[in-house]
Amino acid sequence: MKVAVVAANGKAGRLITEEAVSRGMDVTAVVRGENRTVAKDAIIKDLFDLTKEDLADFDVVVNAYGSWAPDTAGTICDASMHLVDLLKGSDKRLVIVGGAGSLYVNPEHTQTVVDVTPFPDEAMPVVNAHGKLLEKLRKVDDVNWTYVSPAGDFQADGERTGKYILGGEELVLNSKGESVISYADYAIAMVDEIESGNHIKERISVVSE
Repeated sequence: MKVAVVAANGKAGRLITEEAVSRGMDVTAVVRGENRTVAKDAIIKDLFDLTKEDLADFDVVVNAYGSWAPDTAGTICDASMHLVDLLKGSDKRLVIVGGAGSLYVNPEHTQTVVDVTPFPDEAMPVVNAHGKLLEKLRKVDDVNWTYVSPAGDFQADGERTGKYILGGEELVLNSKGESVISYADYAIAMVDEIESGNHIKERISVVSE
């Protein structure tokens, strides 16, 4: 399986790349500068300059792009939709590192995490960008996308346990009543989905056990 990891130099991207390589996948890092991942191959190019030809040889494209600055948070949505445009009409899959704010907190799916959680003002542009992206993806029927929401507490330096609980549209708590997952365990879940392709045109979520 040939996999391209966009924004592979980031914390999530590097771990996803590492996990995929460890399972014998043919992984190419898509990065703006020097490749700092374990991937042997790299495309050195800005995400927004990528073309259909750049992605033509891959079975799966992973978008691990993120931005935390309030004035650039909107590019989170723009980045994935650019990749959607490049993959339209193909049988390739697009697997996206998503956000937790849009997870539902009631069975009726009328309230989300962002509706009931007092996020810091500086975090809201990122939360809103992820929510906007998911809304747009739900209307896309000619790309095989999967949006993977982490738990609410997404820990960059958290422990790799090798275990996680797979959820769907609703916020899932672990055995301790927490919504938490490490980047390392999230990477395992991402690569499991890359391998299986079980959730095409769906949002899934993951939380630690």
